[in-house]
Amino acid sequence: MTAYEARPIGPKALEDLRTTDDAGRPCVPYTAAEGGDPLRCCLRGARPGERIALVSYAPLRRWAAETWARPGAYDEQGPVFIHADDCEGPAADRTGYPFSRAGALRTVRRYDAEGRIVGGRLLVIPADEERGFDEAIAEAFADPEVVLAHVRAVEYGCFHFEVRAGR
Repeated sequence: MTAYEARPIGPKALEDLRTTDDAGRPCVPYTAAEGGDPLRCCLRGARPGERIALVSYAPLRRWAAETWARPGAYDEQGPVFIHADDCEGPAADRTGYPFSRAGALRTVRRYDAEGRIVGGRLLVIPADEERGFDEAIAEAFADPEVVLAHVRAVEYGCFHFEVRAGR
């Protein structure tokens, strides 16, 4: 059983990104031909024929706006796939962690209440994917300074999902 909640891009941010992304560029939707693109709004792969968009997203900036944190130079943005139209969010019956496959490389980046990086961990996803994520995230939140963690792909640096303290 997954011990922590993988948080998708929230509805307000999603609404904003469908107009102008966090780099100030307009959203340009297209139809997914083959599917599989990792959608950060519902934490699943796109299905063939769905309208999606690749946008620039600044997850730490969005979190800082909610919490009054000041991440300074740690505020960064990167590419994410989203639904270009309505998204119902993650399926209620979804289990495990999204975008997880044994052998894949992830980093669990840790942030303090001001939005500064206070550590990180490379995670080579083990055969028991859920346990591997649970342990890496538990390790992050064992540090009392950590209030937020981002899981990212090592190969591309892409944001996958966030986990907040208390989850």
